[in-house]
Amino acid sequence: MREIDELAQVDDPAWPQLQELLATSAVPVRVLPGDPGEGRRCLLQMQVTARSTLGALALNCGGLVLDDGWLRVYGGGSAATGGLPGLGRVNGFPEEFDPAWHPASGLVVGHDVLGGVFALNGHDPAGAGRPGDPGQMTYFAPDTLEWEALDMGHSTWVWWLLSGRLETFYDGLRPPGWREEAAALDLSQGITVYPFLWSKEAQDDLAATTRRAVAMREVLGVAADFARQLGPADPGFLGEV
Repeated sequence: MREIDELAQVDDPAWPQLQELLATSAVPVRVLPGDPGEGRRCLLQMQVTARSTLGALALNCGGLVLDDGWLRVYGGGSAATGGLPGLGRVNGFPEEFDPAWHPASGLVVGHDVLGGVFALNGHDPAGAGRPGDPGQMTYFAPDTLEWEALDMGHSTWVWWLLSGRLETFYDGLRPPGWREEAAALDLSQGITVYPFLWSKEAQDDLAATTRRAVAMREVLGVAADFARQLGPADPGFLGEV
């Protein structure tokens, strides 16, 4: 176990380089102010240093809001000021540091407004019903109700998000007016789509679907319920929001 000062006070922190990347991002990005105490708590429980992108986000900001609210990347949290919950709350970290605790299925690090979940695999992805290797990113896709391997680590994922690849990634999932719909949301909300994204009707004509803003926990709950009923397996933990 490493103490918080050993994790936070490093010679080559990732934050300055990450700030440069954020400043030149190919997509609109908003950096939320963080809660320093909560950020340090997250860092200690995850046992990652500020040299990593994951540690830098937890320690230095409350999270990132990309593409006018379409995608939220979790950091130390800023929920007290109307922002995002932190990694600790999203993943149910214990209130006090517990060296024996770890996220059994993997660490949820981001959500999109449709209920897509970005998670970092733990040490046994197969045992948790997740594809990919330990330490790699996965995505729970609301249009297939399945987890997909992204074949990249967390740092590369953040670079990938900021490089403009989201337009291709979400091809077929963004209806006309999606940017305005996302921008109008509170950060605790997502978008429910009917007919559902996994249905033939939605995939044939996304523009004809009905969409409305609801609590993000509702979007995730509906996706999880349908995945259990219709998908190949229970998707497991999708984050607490």
